[in-house]
Order: sequence, then C-alpha cells, then structure tokens
Amino acid sequence: MKRRAGVLLPVFSLPGRYGIGDFGESAYRFVDLLSDAGVRIWQVLPLNPLGYGESPYQPFSSFAGETLYIDLDTLYEDGLLSSRPKAFRKGADRVDYQAVRAYKEPFFRKAFSEFKKRPLTREYRAFVKEEWVKLYAVFITLKKKNGMVAWTEWPEEEKNWILTRKPVRGKLKEEVDYEIFLQYEFFREWLRIKAYANEKGVLLMGDIPFYVGQDSLDVWMNRDEFLLDSEGYPTVVAGVPPDYFSATGQRWGNPIYDWDHMKANDFRFWRDRVKGNARLFDLIRIDHFRAFDTYWKIPASCPTAVDGEWIEAPGYALFDRLLPEIPGSEIIAEDLGMLRDEVYELRDHYAFPGMNVLQFTLLDEKFKPSENMVVYTGTHDNDTIEGFWEKLNDHERWLYDEKLREGGVDTSAGPKSEQFLLYAMKSGMETAIVPVQDFIGMGAEGRINIPGLITPVNWTVRFPDFRQVRKRAGFLKRLIRETGRA
Repeated sequence: MKRRAGVLLPVFSLPGRYGIGDFGESAYRFVDLLSDAGVRIWQVLPLNPLGYGESPYQPFSSFAGETLYIDLDTLYEDGLLSSRPKAFRKGADRVDYQAVRAYKEPFFRKAFSEFKKRPLTREYRAFVKEEWVKLYAVFITLKKKNGMVAWTEWPEEEKNWILTRKPVRGKLKEEVDYEIFLQYEFFREWLRIKAYANEKGVLLMGDIPFYVGQDSLDVWMNRDEFLLDSEGYPTVVAGVPPDYFSATGQRWGNPIYDWDHMKANDFRFWRDRVKGNARLFDLIRIDHFRAFDTYWKIPASCPTAVDGEWIEAPGYALFDRLLPEIPGSEIIAEDLGMLRDEVYELRDHYAFPGMNVLQFTLLDEKFKPSENMVVYTGTHDNDTIEGFWEKLNDHERWLYDEKLREGGVDTSAGPKSEQFLLYAMKSGMETAIVPVQDFIGMGAEGRINIPGLITPVNWTVRFPDFRQVRKRAGFLKRLIRETGRA
C-alpha cells in the first residue's frame, strides 16, 4: 500500500436536480473533482434502504439499495421516461425525504410501465435469480401494504410468507415486480459509477453496520440466525455497557446473532453480506468491529444497557472462512473506543487498518498511532472541525494547538479545519480521509449525524452545488502532492 488521500461524502449529500444526492451527473462530476485533485478514495455511508429516522445504519435490508438514489435523468436518457422531469428542490441544503419520495414515485411508476414493454435482458434475468431480490421485493411490498409497520405486526399469513413462500399473484405480483425493477435500476446505476470511478483511479469505500435492524429482510428471512422468541422478537439485544459517557450505557435494541448457529451454518449470512458489498465497493469499513471479539448482550426485558454481559464471538473462524472469498477487497476496522487488547490482536492478525479520529485521539496520551491506520479529522458521527473547535474552552484549544504544532502545523495560519487537515495529511499513517465539510471549512451546520438522537437534521445535510469544493480543489491537490499522497 502507498500513501493516499480520501474524502468522505454520503451520496445523499451530493448536489442534484431532485432534492437529494443520487446516481446522476453530480456523482460523476464529483469523481472527476477527486481524480483531478489526486484523491484516491471516495468513502460513502451505507447505501441500503433507509429505515428508522432515515438512518443508513438501520436499513430494511443489508442487500437491497435505497431507491431514492435512482437518478430520474438516467431513466429519461435510457428511454424509460418520455421527457426529462422538472427540477425539484434543486438548491435545497437539506434533504426532505418524504417530499423527495413523493416527487420521484410517479416517475418510477412511469419508468416501470415502459420497462415492462421491453424484452427482458440476460443481465436482468441473472439479477432476479439472486436469492435476496424477490424476497426483498415481497418484504417491502408487504411493509407498504401494512402501512410500513414492522413485520412482527403483520397478519400471520403475511408475517409467515417467508416460511411458506406461496406464489404471489395479481396486484401483489405487480407490486413485487415493480420493486424488483427498482432494485435492478439501483444496482445498474451504481455499478456504472463504480466502473467510472475505477477508470479515473478512484476507489469506492462502503460501510457495513455490524448489527442489522429487527425490522429488516435480514431478520425476517433468517430467523434462525438470530436469538429470537417464537414470535420473532429478540430475547436479547445489542448495545454497550455503562461508561463515562452514559451511566446506563447504550441499549441499541438490535437483535443479536446466534453465533453457534452461524458457525454451524459456515457463516453463510456474513459471507453473503460481505461478498455483496465487495461487488459494490473496493474498500469496506466494518462498523463496531470490536463485536467480532466480544459483544455486550442485554436481556430484551431490560430498559437500559446496565444488565448485560460480555460474550466472546468467533471472529477468527469467521474471517478465516470469509477472506479467501473476497480477494482484492480491503477491510477497514472501526475500532474506536476503549477496547480490550484482544480486539487489536484480532485486527492485527489480519492486518486490517484501524481508525484514528483526531478529535478523539490527538490529546489521548495512551493512543499509539501506527502506519497501518486510516486517519480522519472526524467521521459522520462527529461535529465538523470548525463546530468542534467552537465548543472548546481556551485551555483545550491550547492543548490541541500544541499537538498540531508537534505534527508540523503552523497554528497561526489558516482556519482550524485546514490545520487539522494538514496534520492528517502529514501524518505517518498510510491513508488519510477527510469529510468534505472539513475540507471546505464548514461549521456545525455541516454535521451529518448526532449519535443517539433522532433530530430533523440527522442525515439531511446536502450541497446545493460544487462551488465551495471547486474553490478548494487546488489547495487539496497541492497538499496531496506535498505530503506524498498522490
């Protein structure tokens, strides 16, 4: 591996004509900007169907894609729409998911109507044969039919369709075929972008949440892979124990894997999940990596995360089985927080790069960075550097400035976001990734997510255009060359 630079920008944050970043022209132009500046990695957030709170980390499926990212202009250019749709919320700096869904849906229906008139291609027939495709189409169709309530609340016949898999007919079949079409179009458009980025020398980095949501195809179709009761509800749930951040810990509520069954099943669920992502991305960040070593197991009856216990997971057995099936893919381990030594031993056994988030580690005397790490100014869960700096007191700012100067940064020149960017790029770590918000010096208004809170601003930040990015592209290009990351 050589020294390289990357940027973090969710797809939904891209500019575009229809109120949300999507797989349209802006995605290609963003790749061009990265390639011209010498950036070699574009990191995105999970692209799966957005679930509770529009969070990409609570998706309805680990295999399906979020159809809002389908580009209407592409549908027009491919002849599936008779005219180019009018722009909608083009200059908005926030995504209104409900409004965008309502706007795009009629065009998706028109495109599907035209698609049905065409002979099915070999590519489409092969796509439909993938096991999850029809099952997800039935799952999301039944969810919509039931007002989007969780599958555990459906009528018994529909809740247990996945067990009987009776043929779908009539109006239900039409809706299932419609959902299959949308998934086909999602993957067709994204793989075009991936091919274009790779041709331009840009690698795409995806993100896999460790746990899956209870209300998901993953759990509905794989109930024996999770610790559930006879009605499909979790008997134990995931989270993390009390610490200095929270006296009651964090109770996430996700169902926990039945690792004994998974091991006996040759880890099929995880192998399929990672292989699916390896087709879409060149690098894969795995969130909450520590749970491959030990995970916090909370009784579902407990309203907090206090009453739990650490349980060992078969991480080595899983990766020994998985890695030979994804040659050429790179895995990044999200190893943030206070972890036991065995987590790092697992990470280092497979030479997975860990993460170094400067907002957390710069003042941590116990943290020992290594060359095989990915250094970040911040992640999607952090405030921007400018927002972070604004909240520090004078003494804290003095301490950070001391560390920045030790890293060869002149703290008297330029905005603070630029100084952190310089520190990251000059560091000895092989890969440096910076959120676009820090690259252009945005304040707290650019924050992507506040963990643990459901707010109207989480997952909604969006760029109306690329003017600020273009304005800073020359600086980034020079910095990448000067720090040997070209």
